[in-house]
Amino acid sequence: MDTKALLKKVRKIEIKTRRLSDNVFGGEYHSTFKGRGMTFSEVRQYQFGDDVRSIDWNVTARYNEPYVKVFEEERELTLMLVVDVSGSENFGTQTQFKREILTEIAATLAFSALQNNDKVGLFLFSDQVELFIPPKKGRSHVLRIIRELLEFKPQSLKTDISNALEFLLGVLKKKAIVFILSDFMDKGYEKTLRIASKKHDLTGIRVYDQVEKELPNLGIVPIKDAETGSVRWINTHSKKIRKTYKLNYNKHVAIYEELFQKNGAGNLSCCIEESYVKKLLGYFKARI
Repeated sequence: MDTKALLKKVRKIEIKTRRLSDNVFGGEYHSTFKGRGMTFSEVRQYQFGDDVRSIDWNVTARYNEPYVKVFEEERELTLMLVVDVSGSENFGTQTQFKREILTEIAATLAFSALQNNDKVGLFLFSDQVELFIPPKKGRSHVLRIIRELLEFKPQSLKTDISNALEFLLGVLKKKAIVFILSDFMDKGYEKTLRIASKKHDLTGIRVYDQVEKELPNLGIVPIKDAETGSVRWINTHSKKIRKTYKLNYNKHVAIYEELFQKNGAGNLSCCIEESYVKKLLGYFKARI
């Protein structure tokens, strides 16, 4: 993709996702992810409707009329987007690839954080650390993140979620809001997920294609593994083979949902043919 085409695509993503974050997600994001606590701001005269528990009795006694303490939420937060760029994310049978949906969701979350003056960082992973952009504020920083999501070419096509979480634990010293965007077709990440969910506000967003759920009955067809490149000829006429494939797929999904729920982390799944807007809104509202 040349520079002109890339900038055009970045702008298109910005217009679409920023409109969503400004009009739909901004308030939900703010309500869902709280600051680190309340800090004292000022003392002012009591007004009708103020909570009597906030009255400052020392100032009230001094001026012989009621005054209240005003507190503000200590709002500065860090949003870290952890995005799977392995080979399986380049799959899609309808209008979009999984990676394109992951990019839109990540951009929407980034602009929501920007609207709330939070820092945003990006971590791209496969079975290795592909790219790490430390958290910063500002529109130009968010646009850089979108450019990387659109243009980045990973060194590896494989997936290792456990390795990604280990890296995250090493670089994020303070508590952060962490969204992991992947198809979660992996296993063996329970231990690192448990540790990461205790330290950070963790949410998994699983993006999938409807066709991945089961093999269609098409006869003997070549199936290519997107992460290893190996090709196998599969007899999809066989009910046993189709059943085994479906069971294995459902097992991966169940592991993902169970691990996140068991460890107190949020999770949602979004098919590329569905509206991720509705999914995210539903998730935010359920958390408030």
